[in-house]
Amino acid sequence: MAERVEQRLEDRIPELEQLERVGLFSRTEVRAVLRKASALEYKIQRRALRKEDFINYIQYEINLLELIKKRRARIGYSFKKDEIEHSILHRVHSLFNRATGKWKDDVQLWLSHVAFCKQWNAKHQLSKVFSTMLAIHSNKPALWIMAAKWEMETRLSSESARHLFLRALRFHPECPKLYQEYFRMELMNAEKQRKEKKDFEKAKMDLGEFNYSEEILSGEMARIVYRDATQKIKGVEFQLAVLSIAKLFDFTQDLQKEILENLQTNHADDPLTWDYLARRELGLGALQPSEHSTKQQKVSELARREERCGAVFDEAVGAVPTEDMWKCYITFCLERYNRKTNSEELKQKRLERTLSVFSRAHESNLLPEALYKQWLQLLLQCSLSEKAVEVAEAATRRFSLSVETWQNRLRVLIQLQREDVTPCFEEAIKHVKSKGTLPLWTLWVEWSEATNSKEDTEALYQRSLCATTPAESVTMKEMYLDWTYRNHGYKKAKRVFTSLCENRPFSLDFFRKMIQIEKEQESCKMLHLREYYERALREFGSTDTDVWLDYIKEELNHPQGKPENCGSIHWRAMKMLQGDLVEDFVSKYTLLQTGHL
Repeated sequence: MAERVEQRLEDRIPELEQLERVGLFSRTEVRAVLRKASALEYKIQRRALRKEDFINYIQYEINLLELIKKRRARIGYSFKKDEIEHSILHRVHSLFNRATGKWKDDVQLWLSHVAFCKQWNAKHQLSKVFSTMLAIHSNKPALWIMAAKWEMETRLSSESARHLFLRALRFHPECPKLYQEYFRMELMNAEKQRKEKKDFEKAKMDLGEFNYSEEILSGEMARIVYRDATQKIKGVEFQLAVLSIAKLFDFTQDLQKEILENLQTNHADDPLTWDYLARRELGLGALQPSEHSTKQQKVSELARREERCGAVFDEAVGAVPTEDMWKCYITFCLERYNRKTNSEELKQKRLERTLSVFSRAHESNLLPEALYKQWLQLLLQCSLSEKAVEVAEAATRRFSLSVETWQNRLRVLIQLQREDVTPCFEEAIKHVKSKGTLPLWTLWVEWSEATNSKEDTEALYQRSLCATTPAESVTMKEMYLDWTYRNHGYKKAKRVFTSLCENRPFSLDFFRKMIQIEKEQESCKMLHLREYYERALREFGSTDTDVWLDYIKEELNHPQGKPENCGSIHWRAMKMLQGDLVEDFVSKYTLLQTGHL
C-alpha cells in the first residue's frame, strides 16, 4: 500500500513543480498540498474503503482546481494548463471512476461526476460517464432524458439524442415523460433546421451540400413520436402535456389540430378535456392591441371571451355531470373573480357567475365538500349572511360525518354572532364519531372562553375530557390547565393538575406547563418542582433526554436546589434512557458541565 501511495505522490511532483515555478503556489503551499494528498491517498488505499474518503479527496482536488483558477486570474497567467490542470482533472476522473465502480447504486455520485464534467467542459469523458451510468441505471427515465438533452443542447447532435430516446423507450415503453421530452426534442430539431435553412436562403447560399429533410422541417418526426405514444399511453394528461409543448412552436398548427381532435374524440367524457376546451376560448378571437381600442372595448372583449368560456363549461357539466367537472368550472370562475380589474361591471359579472355556478353545483348534489368552505367565504365577503347560514346548514346535512364541514358551519355562526351556536355544537358532537372530534371541542371551548361564564366553560372542559378519545384528551388537558391558571390562579391550577394526573395519557407539554406555572410564582418551591419533574420522568423518562437535563439544571440553579442530587439524577437517566438516547444525554450533559448548554 505504501508503495502505491508513494508512486501516486511522485506522479504529482511535475505539476507541483510547475505550480511553484510559474508563481501560482509558494514552496510552503506545495508542501502542504503534498502532506494533504498523502493523507487522503492512504485513506483510499485501505482494505475497508469508505465512500466519504473518496468524496473528501474529490472535493479537495476540486477546491485545488478552483484555487489555481483564481490565482491565474489574479496574476494574469494562462499558460501550462496541460501540465497542471489536465493532470488534476485526470486524477479527479480516476477517483470518480473508482468510487462509482465501487458504489454503483449511488445515483448522486454519478450525478456529481456528470456535474464535474459539465463544469470543466470534459465532453469526451462525460459521454463515457453517461454510457456507463445508463448501462447500470437503465431503470431511471430521468437519467436517459438528461443524457439525451445534453447530446441535443450541448453536442448539438440530434441523431445521438434520438438514439438515446429510442433506447430508453425500449426499457420504459409506457413512460409519459420520456415521450414528452422525445416529442419536444424532435420539434426543437425541426425549429433549428428551419432557422438554419432560412438563414442560408437569406444569404443566398447554395443549399446543394446541405440535406434538409422535409419530414423533419415540417415536424413529421414529432408526429410519428406522438402517434406511437398514443398507442401506449391513454391518459388525457399526456395529451394535454404534448399539446402544450406543440403550442411553443409556430409551425405545428396541423399537429395541434390532430392532438385536439384526438382529445375530443377519445376523451370527451374527461373533465380535463372540457376544462382545456373552455379555457382555450380565452385566447381565441382576442382583439389585436391597437392605439384606437379603448379600455371599455378591451373590457367588453374580455367579458365576451369569459362568457364563451362559461358557455363551454355549461355544455361540459351537461355532458359530464360529475363532481370533478363542477370543480373545474368553479376553479375557473374563482380564478377569474380573483383577477384584478378596474372595471366594476366586469367584477360584478364575475361574482354573479361564480355564485350562480356554486348554487347550481350544490342543487345538483355535485359540489365537492372542500369547495363549500370557499363558497361560504365568498358569501361572507359579499355580506350575504343569511345565504351563508343556509349553505352551511345544507353542507352539514349532506356531509354530516365530516368534522371540517361542521367546523365551517360553526365558524360562520360564531362570526355572525348567532344565538344558535351552542345547539349547533351539540348537534355536531352528536353526528360526528368520538374519534376525530378534537377540532370541534377546541373550537367550542375557545368560543366559550370568549362568550360564556367561567362556570360554563369549566363544565365544558370537564365534559370534553370524557367525550374525547384518550389520545385527543391530552390536548384538552393542556388547554384546561392553561385556562384554569389564567382565570382562577395558581392554587386552582395546582388542584386541576393533581386531578388530571389521575388519568393517563399525558403529554410532556402538560408537565412543562405546570413547571412553568410554578416558576412564575414569587415563592417558587423546589419541593413542588421536584414533584412535577418526577411525575414527568415516570411518563417520559425513557424517551426524552431534555427533561432529565432540565431537572439537573433546576437542582443546580434554584435557590432551594440541591446540587448533590445531580449525581443520582444522572445515574437514573443512564438506567432509564433507551438506545441512542444514552449517548445523546451524555453529550448534552458534558456540554452542561462545561458551561456550553
